Amino acid sequence: MESAQAAPKTAAQGHARITASVYSSHVPAIGAAIDMGKTEEPYWVPLFKGFEPSKQWMKDNRPDVVFLVYNDHATSFDLGVIPTFAIGTAAEFEPADEGYGPRPVPKVKGHPELASHIAQSVIQQDFDLTIVNDLKVDHGLTVPMNLMFGSPDAWPVQVIPFHVNVVQYPVPSGQRCFALGQAIRRAIESYDQPLNVQIWGTGGMSHQLQGPRAGLINKDWDNRFLDRLIAEPAELAKVSHIEYVREAGSEGIELVMWLIARGAMADVAGGKPPKLVHRFFHVPASNTAVGHLILENTL
Repeated sequence: MESAQAAPKTAAQGHARITASVYSSHVPAIGAAIDMGKTEEPYWVPLFKGFEPSKQWMKDNRPDVVFLVYNDHATSFDLGVIPTFAIGTAAEFEPADEGYGPRPVPKVKGHPELASHIAQSVIQQDFDLTIVNDLKVDHGLTVPMNLMFGSPDAWPVQVIPFHVNVVQYPVPSGQRCFALGQAIRRAIESYDQPLNVQIWGTGGMSHQLQGPRAGLINKDWDNRFLDRLIAEPAELAKVSHIEYVREAGSEGIELVMWLIARGAMADVAGGKPPKLVHRFFHVPASNTAVGHLILENTL
């Protein structure tokens, strides 16, 4: 496995490249367990143990930049303004107050130059992005950071937040998200600095927070999703909105964000299949299924 200190090899030497994709649920109760010192309680131990290999892998394979796909939970974007896709281009992003004060986590340091380059490239590829220079990030972004990096005094990587609307319909299709991931890969690979970039897809897995099916978890469907995300992502991208809602609950639609990260992997553009580094699935965490994958691009 390649360390972040090694000089990235790219199709055009000296350009940025995506070395890996990381997929993780972003359950808010996980953040609360971390913040309140409950990670050693019996309920939480199995979940956090499942991420221990990932934290070690991250120490050995730390990128320069994480392009982190997540959804805002009516924190920076309320029902007054709902961008379908929004990219954070600021130098830093403060933790949001989600109703009980900001989480006690570090500020997120951005990469304005790469973010602006990606915005320019992706918009020229006919994807309409909202460019956000003032953005507060909520648990959708900070919980996966904790799961992969622990609780440091400062995050050890720069982060480009990329918001997807999966809260208020209409939401983007899986195919649109998969194609967007391909556009993001092309954008990153055309950036003329030798950066090691990881792309993360967050959210999900099956869960429903309201109505007669509140508490729904579909372990079989979730694990089939993981199988297909690894082996047949282009076919998985064809899954309809109604299947996500029927099988994975109303909030299961968050999984389309994983397709952005998967679409950015090299095999989708004709490269070798990715290496599966780690796979983990756990239920429940609060009332949600937790899924996690690490896929490395292979040369």
